[in-house]
Amino acid sequence: MTKSPSTLGIILFVATMIIFFVVYTFFSGINYFDISLKANAFVLPLLYAATAFWSVKTFWNNHKEVSFKQAFNRAFVPMFVGGILSIVSIYAFLNFADTDAKKLLNYQYVERQKSEMDKEYHSARKVLRHQKDIDELDKKYQERLPSFSPEAVKGKDMLTASHFSGYFAAILIFYVVLSVFFGAFFRTKTIYQETENQE
Repeated sequence: MTKSPSTLGIILFVATMIIFFVVYTFFSGINYFDISLKANAFVLPLLYAATAFWSVKTFWNNHKEVSFKQAFNRAFVPMFVGGILSIVSIYAFLNFADTDAKKLLNYQYVERQKSEMDKEYHSARKVLRHQKDIDELDKKYQERLPSFSPEAVKGKDMLTASHFSGYFAAILIFYVVLSVFFGAFFRTKTIYQETENQE
């Protein structure tokens, strides 16, 4: 049975929110940011890619001729619907329903940035041999430290509407690239040849 792309998008949205709330419920501790980051980097892209593939493949199985546009839409629409509904819902939840979770994510984000900076600093210091280079590295490190002070990070918010818009813009590029690939892969030769003949 071939479901409409919009229906698949709703299903994808529900699946995304289940993953979000599983992470929120069971991992909302000292590793909340890291686990959220891993879910966003590995689990969700696989889920969205698999859904897009299934959407195009089921349509392709039931039609003798599939154009690039049809295949592209079958891949893109579910991801777009699922993605935009998820982004809006997660933004609303973190900014209005549970602001403590938002504060925790922001705090852990800053701590992670500080930890990465410290790690890079210590790694670089181990390999430097000349005192001049070491002094320069120490100076740069000391210059960056104040940006992680409680006063400096007090108003830092990575979960604003503008940040979420930026995240979605980046995700949108992934949707488009994947949809173009599926569109090119699943279009039938007859459609492709007819298009060429018309040109």
